[in-house]
Amino acid sequence: MHEWLPELVSWAWARHHNILSWYVRPLFLLPFCFFAWRRSWTGTSGTVLAMMSSIAWFPAPRTPDPAVTEMLRVEEEYLLGEWTIWKVAIALLIPLVFVGIGAVLWRRSLGCALVVINAAILFKIVWTFAVDGGGDGALAHLPAALIGLAVVDAVLIGAGHRLRRRGATTATTTEPDSHAAVEVR
Repeated sequence: MHEWLPELVSWAWARHHNILSWYVRPLFLLPFCFFAWRRSWTGTSGTVLAMMSSIAWFPAPRTPDPAVTEMLRVEEEYLLGEWTIWKVAIALLIPLVFVGIGAVLWRRSLGCALVVINAAILFKIVWTFAVDGGGDGALAHLPAALIGLAVVDAVLIGAGHRLRRRGATTATTTEPDSHAAVEVR
């Protein structure tokens, strides 16, 4: 193993104790959805890389919140513990969720994207409480997850309304047999 890798991981992990990284992460779903809608492999891939690196974007707190420290201790134990078939299956849900969101948006279904996103974030909340045992760490994670979910839902619902209005306007101003209207399912 390279000598710098443990140092890099330690440096990033200390920065992950800054709760701002917890609030930013769900917001990456917005550019991911935008790029999936635009059918941009580069944009969706770049967004996933940015999301993964976001744990290290903010400075390490001088005095980490004890609840945050506890949650990350539990998460670290989970990640470094024995990997069972169930743990692997749960870990595979992460890329599957992104593939699912991308696929439904590629097909122009904001409604299905909202279902996948809400199910994924609610699963993450339940998983966090299950792994943490419902302690202070899980409670520290809850506001970031719920606020992120509310913002993502509001923006995607607003985008859906805007697309419907624009599609209705386009449909009324074009020939009746034109295919210019955008369908939002």
